[in-house]
Amino acid sequence: MTPSKRRLLLCALAAFAATGARAEFPSKPLRIVVQYQAGGSSDILARLVAEGLSKRLGQPVVVENRSGAGGIIGTDYVAKSAPDGHTLLLTVPGPVTANIVLYGKLPYDPRTDLRMVSDIATTRTVLAVHPSVPAKDVASLIAVLKAAPGKYAMGSWGPGTQPHQIQVYMDRAYGLRTLHVPYKGESPMAIDLIGGVIQLTVGSIATLQPYIAAGKLRALAVAGPRRAKALPEVPTFAEQGFADEVYALTGPTSLMAPAKTPDAVVERLGREVAAVVHQPEVARRIEELGAEPVGNLPAEASAAYRAFLPVTLRLTQATGVKLD
Repeated sequence: MTPSKRRLLLCALAAFAATGARAEFPSKPLRIVVQYQAGGSSDILARLVAEGLSKRLGQPVVVENRSGAGGIIGTDYVAKSAPDGHTLLLTVPGPVTANIVLYGKLPYDPRTDLRMVSDIATTRTVLAVHPSVPAKDVASLIAVLKAAPGKYAMGSWGPGTQPHQIQVYMDRAYGLRTLHVPYKGESPMAIDLIGGVIQLTVGSIATLQPYIAAGKLRALAVAGPRRAKALPEVPTFAEQGFADEVYALTGPTSLMAPAKTPDAVVERLGREVAAVVHQPEVARRIEELGAEPVGNLPAEASAAYRAFLPVTLRLTQATGVKLD
């Protein structure tokens, strides 16, 4: 065989092998890693997506909770996983946006170590208080907090997350002195809020809505540009005269993959995830969680991330919060 024919044969074999490898995806069960404990909104959305994705891909899709360090542990795990599409990250904005500012040195860089697959949903948050807090709206809450410096504690699902940023902003803007109590996820935070261990928080509607409906918590305001479908009677911050940018920002819960995951695999995953999210029953369940279904494709999710990143970084910097 001549050298030229040998080269042609080798190229053909390589192309065949590459095509075969792509065709084999998925070749084993998939994992969706969640950076927070089971029971929170991220975990609920992950399991909803996993169920539909498993049916479409013909492989089990397991949700794995790797909580801690403000989402760093789970995010770093996926960033360093094999880039074959079998290990994915379901993430809220903080670990892939605000953490860039909050931590002087991260073990990963979300801008280069991860890539977008799809935005699952926009998760809405609500300012809620324990019934013992004598406040009916944002203005009266500020008055209550101002009259009792150091008495009231505001929980968050981790240092530097949206609730923490809002707590710092409110303290500085209105001359308050509240206590910040960070938790490893929303579920333990919600339990302590119901029990009166902490008195207020900004948490996901998905987690807090059942307790609001049962009268165990009182909702004062929702974050974002409009009211949430799941809490239509609760006004936004802006409707109450608090139009600061920090109260208007909402971010997606997204599915990401290691950066070197092949384009073909990412595109396949993106199409399948979008199909799952757009199923009427799945979309309805997402809305019942207090979120708004998105289900976009990888290019759209990447563009949204690039647009969202500088805004959230600026808001994080404005709080002055540093975690190391």
